[in-house]
Amino acid sequence: MVMNIVAVAAVTLIVKGFGFYKEVVIASNFGLSELLDTFLIASLVPGFIYQVFLSAFKSVFIPNYIMEQKTGRSIASFQATSFIVTISTTFFFMLLAYLFTNTFLELFFPNHTEAYYHLIKVQFFFLLPCILFWGLSSLLSGLLNIHDEFKYSTIYPVFTSISILILLLFFKDVFQEKVLAIGMLIGSILEFTFLALIAKSKKIIQISKPDFKTDGTKLMFNQLPAKVSSGFLSGLIPITDQYFAAQLVVGSIAALNYALKIPAFFTAIAVLALSRVLLPHFSKLIANNKHEASKQLNRMLKFVFISLVLVIIPIIVFSENIVSFIFERNEFTSQDSLLVSELQIFLLIGAPFYICDNIIVQFLTSLNKNAFMAYVSFGSMLLNIILDYIFLKLYGIYGIVLCTTTLYIVRSLVLFSYANKQKKYY
Repeated sequence: MVMNIVAVAAVTLIVKGFGFYKEVVIASNFGLSELLDTFLIASLVPGFIYQVFLSAFKSVFIPNYIMEQKTGRSIASFQATSFIVTISTTFFFMLLAYLFTNTFLELFFPNHTEAYYHLIKVQFFFLLPCILFWGLSSLLSGLLNIHDEFKYSTIYPVFTSISILILLLFFKDVFQEKVLAIGMLIGSILEFTFLALIAKSKKIIQISKPDFKTDGTKLMFNQLPAKVSSGFLSGLIPITDQYFAAQLVVGSIAALNYALKIPAFFTAIAVLALSRVLLPHFSKLIANNKHEASKQLNRMLKFVFISLVLVIIPIIVFSENIVSFIFERNEFTSQDSLLVSELQIFLLIGAPFYICDNIIVQFLTSLNKNAFMAYVSFGSMLLNIILDYIFLKLYGIYGIVLCTTTLYIVRSLVLFSYANKQKKYY
């Protein structure tokens, strides 16, 4: 397990390195501009659908796929069922997103100019097809994780970073305001193609007549509503943050986005490495020895939390210097660096709690305790709305990141307490 985590972390470092360089190039080209604000808004709904529905399905797919394997039945029908569910779900939500675009913009981002809304819609229609490719890629990466092919399921996001970089560096004048959206679409197609070829070459894909009546399929569908509800409620949190940020001056959404970049770079490496390995690992371990799984969870949480605190302290101390060195050029000014670095400090404080939260989620997902996590997500969403409203009034944009950090701390403590209580039921 440790070797797999280290290997995935190493590959993730490469992927995130490309992604981070992409963000530096975007910052240099657009700064805290209206175009970047509109791109981030345009990507909200596709990203929300992916995180809420498609990632949720992948999370319940992995442990129940492993349980289905243990029955000795052919896994091909289970795979076929999962692909049918993924494709039908993506088309349904693509249609829904298309029909309600105007309603969404008027409700969450009112009082902007027609030119502002036009920029969002132009980019949105290029991002919409990404949902299908993201969904299929998510399922394929889950299959690769189950078969311990972690390096392939970790490297594939690099294609989006590379495609956006190529378009920004060589075709910006050709695609103009659509350059970021088109780059993301091309990247999503390349990601799916890569994973499909790898899965086929490894003979992992096995498809036969779908069967919706097997025990594994029924259990997966029983867990899906709770997992989707949890993802839906959690997915509303960044939308709420951007909604409140949009009430401030133009560029506030972009500032919030850049403040997330450096914390996200480090947390994403840890989260991706841990989640890709731990969900199948805990699923297999729980099927054989739940007590050992609980012991491993507690040991891991202690080690990860202490290690992260030691790493994050120097980053907080040199926050402004780091932001200035990475982003400050061309359209990104020294005033932008100061604002982003101050926002970043609040987010870094919450990072250890966020990563530990993710570890516990993998453990509870392996136990199929998705209903409790849905309740936690509902409470988190309500708390986020309340604190965003209060802190925004008191501290402006700083209140939004203060709310986020507070949420990470409270949520991780609640999940940790619940995970520990599961020992008495083994």
